[in-house]
Amino acid sequence: MTLFPRSILVVGSGGREHALVRALLPSPVQPRVICAPGNAGIAGDVACFPVAADDVAGLVALAQREKIEFVVVGPEVPLSLGLADKLIAAGIPVYGPKADGARLESSKIFTKEILLKYRIPTAAAAFFEEAAPAIAYLRARPAPIVVKADGLAAGKGVVVAQTHAEAESAVRTLLALPTQSKIENPKSKILLEDCLFGEETSILVVVSGRDYVILSTSQDHKRIGDGDTGPNTGGMGAYSPSEVVTPALLARIENEIVRPSVNAIADEGIDYRGTLFIGIMLTPTGPSVIEYNARFGDPETQAVLPRIGNDVLALLWAAARGELAGVKLVEKNIYAICVVIAAKGYPDAYAKGDVITLPPASALPPFVSILHAGTARNSAGQLVMSGGRVLGVTAIAPTLRAAADQAYALCDQIQCASKYFRRDIGARQLNRK
Repeated sequence: MTLFPRSILVVGSGGREHALVRALLPSPVQPRVICAPGNAGIAGDVACFPVAADDVAGLVALAQREKIEFVVVGPEVPLSLGLADKLIAAGIPVYGPKADGARLESSKIFTKEILLKYRIPTAAAAFFEEAAPAIAYLRARPAPIVVKADGLAAGKGVVVAQTHAEAESAVRTLLALPTQSKIENPKSKILLEDCLFGEETSILVVVSGRDYVILSTSQDHKRIGDGDTGPNTGGMGAYSPSEVVTPALLARIENEIVRPSVNAIADEGIDYRGTLFIGIMLTPTGPSVIEYNARFGDPETQAVLPRIGNDVLALLWAAARGELAGVKLVEKNIYAICVVIAAKGYPDAYAKGDVITLPPASALPPFVSILHAGTARNSAGQLVMSGGRVLGVTAIAPTLRAAADQAYALCDQIQCASKYFRRDIGARQLNRK
């Protein structure tokens, strides 16, 4: 094992993983980076191997065969399945929590119990396995009310019910869903939570035990439609920094939420080494935790990583090795925005296989990039849609307006019969100007 890793495996196949690959490659170490399983765009940057992200044994074997010295795990499912545990047992350092830490995402109830136990600001809530007591509880609470599936749901297991009737329907639906038995849930469970009002922000924290580095603030856009309308998705775009989080407010978030959260996780006996994603609602009475995720956000990562002035590899390596104490974030004085291009119909049924035509790389503006998510190559070698969220167009500029203008200009140049994207990513902040 070298003192600094020169061979790195990135696990995952989405836009977040493409962003991670591109952030790791410029390291002064000049590492060899590979990805599994990757996608058509990642394959244009590094070698990809057809090992599924949930194939824990296959990924460990790949890392050993390719003499990988460091693994960076993108998605939540392999973490919940214990990929980090298996890699560490094989002597391979990994950025991403072990299964006990990944429970912060794989079980919303587990997270809520920690938040309540350690008095970290969050909404009042109750947990249920049966519909009748759940419905009785929600009828006694004011609407709107939030209904959450306990397990992983790819960002779509949350219903913000505007009426009690809608909440009751969501309760019955979520309790009837099949469980992800590969993880840990013997039966369906739900969380009923009072609805918080305000503006959301995403806080990404690189954590190593009790040490942490807070990355640039960002704001995601979960709803499918302009003006935050329609159903929740995995995320339709993000921008950074989120200026609604002033320096004073960020200090309060650190004191009331970030530091208590990191310490609470350690107090629970969890040696957490990876990204702690904290979704926060900025309510009139102060910041309050909506959720924890156990990995980088998607698409927040695509907007946050370009603003990091540190060597990203060195930052993640320090966290994995327990050497994060004293590390400070270097933040570039720029704005970044990521607009997600999705397939029409997403997050419900959508077409696959539509051919995508991209502008030639030589024609792209210098600070605008295309990150692939749901893309593949067909038998003719053409780039095609293979997932609901297909591409992320990321731009950086001295102002958010300039970044948005550049990103949307490129979105309009991308040709695909069933492409769809929101046209108001960043509008909330732009309208405050």
